[in-house]
Amino acid sequence: MAAPVDPPVRCAPHDDLGLPVPLGPRPPRRVVSLVPSLTEAVAATAPGLLVGATNWCSHPADLAVTRVGGTKNPDVPAVLALGPDLVIANDEENRRPDLDALRAAGVPVWVTDIRTLDDGLRSLDRLLTVACRLPRPAWLAEAEAAWRGLPPGPADGPRVIVPIWRRPWMVLGRDTFAGDLLHRLGLRLVHAGHPERYPAVPLPELRSERPDLVVLPDEPYRFTAEDGPEAFPGVPVALVSGRHLTWYGPSLVDAPALLRQAIDHPFVLGG
Repeated sequence: MAAPVDPPVRCAPHDDLGLPVPLGPRPPRRVVSLVPSLTEAVAATAPGLLVGATNWCSHPADLAVTRVGGTKNPDVPAVLALGPDLVIANDEENRRPDLDALRAAGVPVWVTDIRTLDDGLRSLDRLLTVACRLPRPAWLAEAEAAWRGLPPGPADGPRVIVPIWRRPWMVLGRDTFAGDLLHRLGLRLVHAGHPERYPAVPLPELRSERPDLVVLPDEPYRFTAEDGPEAFPGVPVALVSGRHLTWYGPSLVDAPALLRQAIDHPFVLGG
C-alpha cells in the first residue's frame, strides 16, 4: 500500500519588495489602503472591498469607509480595529515601522514599489489579481493602451523643472514615477541626474538653470496660478493635476491627454 501523500504546500505570494504575504485561503474581504492611488484602484475594481483608508484618500469622492489617519502617521490601532485581512501600502508613501507593527499583529501587508510607468502597471496587476484575487479590470488595459498610443517624444524636448514643494523648494530628481511620465511626454527633467530623488534646491539655483518650462502640480504642495508661478518670472509655467502626474491607478487612463494639454498650453508671468 502506497504511503499517503501530503497535500501541496501553498506558497505565500510575494509583494513588490519580495516579502512573503501570508494571505488566507479565501480572497480578502476587508481591505485597508494606506495609499490614495491604491485606494482608488481597489475602489474602482471592487466597490465594497475597502473598509478603511487614509484621510488623504480623496477618490472616489463618495468613498464611505473608516479613515485611519495619514500615509505617514496611520493610526495602527484603528487599522487593527477594522479587522482587515489585507493592508495595502507603498514603500515610498508609508513608513516601515507602521507596516512592521501591522505585520507583528498578524495582518498581511502588501507593499508596492513603483518608480516607472511600467512598474506601476505591473504592480497594479499583481496587487489586484494576486493580492486581492480580483479579475483584471478593464481600466488597467485602457491605461496601458493610452500610454502605449503616445508618439515617441523628441530627443531634444523642453528642459523642465518640476517643483513639488516650497519652503524649502524641492523638485523631482532621478528615478521617480512622475519623472518617467513626463519623459514619455517628451520632456527632459533638469534634475534627472541628481543623486537624490527629491532634492531640495534653492530658488536662485532653480532660476539659474534657465528651464524651458516649469511644471507645477497641485500636490503634494498645492501650487496654483497665484502661488508658485511668480517665483519663475518670464518662464512658461504649466499647472497640472497632481493626481494625474503622481497617482498610479484609474487616473492613468486620462493622464496622457490631460498632462499633454496642460504642458502644451503654459502661461508666462512678466519678467
